[in-house]
Amino acid sequence: MDLGLRGKTALVCAASRGLGRGCAEALAAEGVKLVIAARREALLEEAAREIRARFGVEVIPVACDITAAEGRALALAACPQPDILVTNAGGPPAGDFRNFSQADWHRALDANMLTPVELIKATIDGMIGRGFGRIINITSAAVKMPIGILGLSNGARAGLTGFVAGLAREVAPHGVTINNLLPGMFDTDRLAFLTQAQATAASLRVDEITARQLAGIPAGRFGRAGEFGAACAFLCSAHAGYITGQNLLIDGGAYPGVF
Repeated sequence: MDLGLRGKTALVCAASRGLGRGCAEALAAEGVKLVIAARREALLEEAAREIRARFGVEVIPVACDITAAEGRALALAACPQPDILVTNAGGPPAGDFRNFSQADWHRALDANMLTPVELIKATIDGMIGRGFGRIINITSAAVKMPIGILGLSNGARAGLTGFVAGLAREVAPHGVTINNLLPGMFDTDRLAFLTQAQATAASLRVDEITARQLAGIPAGRFGRAGEFGAACAFLCSAHAGYITGQNLLIDGGAYPGVF
């Protein structure tokens, strides 16, 4: 299927590895020109070279902290008018909420709620003016199924979800859609970090926690970044203009609810 994206431009955050990299590659496969942002310059440059070589598209790497105003300014200077915006930032630390300081909460809100809001604010009017725009926020399955030790993430991402729900309806008449992708357990560095945190908290081995995780996934495996990216690319496509304000859970069937 031709997704109708060839020649479009995308700003993809945290795209040097993991789910952000999966989204960048899926868009590149459709002929989208990319600006990719991440903190680690060497890793980002390597990702840019590999994506260029594999897909033959323009890829501009911007090494920056997207959660800081200065970092966002650098990314937006390289891509001031994207047709597609994929927001993404590393999740905050796990732990007992009793031990979280106000500064911890502020950092979580800055990274996982306010940074996407600021990026949307900076780019959405251009999308409205051109009559086309796709915004994808990578959040978490914890929005629908909160995890006790991820209180910071639960709160910040739920706030973003509520904000998007209202804005998506306002901009839909202008050909701009906003959707959230909610990953469950994907084979990424983030999953390894959370697994270790859970093992430590429960005084269990990592392989014991991994077995428990897999037992709760009907698909019987962890997700792959490539299949997450494919879902992102479809939601960005010309065929997805009637899908907006949605929270798409991608978790191998782990969430037991109907809605």
